[in-house]
Amino acid sequence: MKALILAAGFGTRLLPYTEKTPKPLFPIAGRPLLDITIENLIKAGCEAITVNTHHLADDIDNYLKNREYPIPVYTRFEPKILGTGGAIRNITDFWEQRPFIVINSDIITDIDLKKVYEFHMSHNHPATLVLHHCPDFNFVSIDKKKFIKGFSQKDRVGNQMNLKKLAFTGIQVLDPEILDFIPKGSFYSSINAFRDMMSTGRKIKAYTEKNHYWTDVGTPASYMEAVYKKTSYHAFTAAWKEPSSEKISRTKLKGDGSGRTWYRLASKDRSLIMADHGIRNDKPVAEVDSFISIGRHLYAAGIPVPKIFLGDRFSGLVFMEDLGDHDLQSAVRNSKTTETIMDHYKSVIKSLIKMSISGAKNFDTAWTFQTDIYSREMILENECRYFVEAFLQKHLGYSLQYKDFKDEFHILAEKALSFSTNGFMHRDMQSRNIMLKNGKYYFIDFQGGRLGPIQYDLASLLIDPYVELSTSMQSQLLDYCIKKLSDTIEINTERFKKGYYYCTLTRNLQILGAYGFLSNVMKKTYFKQYIRPAVITLQRSLSHPYASLFTKLRETANNIGGLE
Repeated sequence: MKALILAAGFGTRLLPYTEKTPKPLFPIAGRPLLDITIENLIKAGCEAITVNTHHLADDIDNYLKNREYPIPVYTRFEPKILGTGGAIRNITDFWEQRPFIVINSDIITDIDLKKVYEFHMSHNHPATLVLHHCPDFNFVSIDKKKFIKGFSQKDRVGNQMNLKKLAFTGIQVLDPEILDFIPKGSFYSSINAFRDMMSTGRKIKAYTEKNHYWTDVGTPASYMEAVYKKTSYHAFTAAWKEPSSEKISRTKLKGDGSGRTWYRLASKDRSLIMADHGIRNDKPVAEVDSFISIGRHLYAAGIPVPKIFLGDRFSGLVFMEDLGDHDLQSAVRNSKTTETIMDHYKSVIKSLIKMSISGAKNFDTAWTFQTDIYSREMILENECRYFVEAFLQKHLGYSLQYKDFKDEFHILAEKALSFSTNGFMHRDMQSRNIMLKNGKYYFIDFQGGRLGPIQYDLASLLIDPYVELSTSMQSQLLDYCIKKLSDTIEINTERFKKGYYYCTLTRNLQILGAYGFLSNVMKKTYFKQYIRPAVITLQRSLSHPYASLFTKLRETANNIGGLE
């Protein structure tokens, strides 16, 4: 038995992801689709395989050259795509005088290909198509004896009452005589060849399947679903050292300010959290890469972060420890006394100091995306310009430009960095990214981590609009952090406080830029309620003696109104 894997398509339905990666090399749980299909054919007894190629053909060639299969696997490049029929005719020299299998490269299935081939060998008809029930694609008509009578609604097939509609799986076994019904060197559909055969009295047999797994991974949604079904099983196995014996349920969780989607997966009394970062783009380092690499680094360093059990960098799915739904924001809201709130924050600050110091050890800047470190460029572009364009212009409708604040922004960036006490910085240290489970705090959403000022995370924590700590509490907690940090490293209190102040400004600008973007562009209007406290904090910070160099920024902030 020989086989042809149809892999020459452009993957149009999977754009833009197929611009850099051909669809047959999209991985499912770490294994490319093409590899899975080849292995299934080998298990079925296949002796040789040809893969037709066109789009990104070199990538497929290079992949196969680095594989060591027990049977020959060839490629046949098509300068112009020939269609399913044309592809079969194009490798006439490969076929022998016995039936062969043709299979699509974009399906995942547990259909037994050996049984399919044996079924074809049990009858004397020139073609067998594997069909099944799939409501969206039930276009193939078969009679009670399982002979195909038509391939679409347009085919005239007589009395429809006596026919059943099923879908083609993309798997077929053909006799060599089909080559006589396909013109050489031109685009031609195998369906047209079947119609031509049927017009001469030949019959096409249907092999029908039930209780099987099959999916077409030709769209982003179907690809992600296929990956989920495979990797979720592996994730539970990795977490508990044994496969889940129960069905895995999936519940979508309330989203955050990012473009990711979060789910809780449950199987009996066990659960995991899954973050969907989306299919990989062509960036050298994507957000999912940073999430996995930084998360595993922090966990190995003993930092309280969720354990990552499985991460698929191409699909963007990451499976991790479930820390529940109780965060610092809810803990503060449920606290009845200021003393209790202070105790919560002191516990968080102790862990924050540990993360700042231990997280910086052996930290590889290659793990980061956007910039390697908290740099001047990042401050100016991702915080200052973000504030002007997303908040002042898009949200408030102001005509102010970045250039109007350019000199002040450059001074701010220089000050924030020159007074920095460096360590690992989380860069989004706010109350909803701090989970409380069994009396212990954990940090999540660490994918933006990098090396930079420790003061930035402390500023993020204390000026957090979700909680609105009083200025008195902020001041006490700043002093507490300095005292605890001094037990670990030598710091200059005055310089640390100056760095903290300038980081409150850069962080505040980033917060308002984010709220403007989320409210207006992403249409997440929930965040609008937090804009007013963030503006008040900015106005208060710009009244500080250190703010004498930021007159234009102070004037603009003080004129912001109408946010109730």
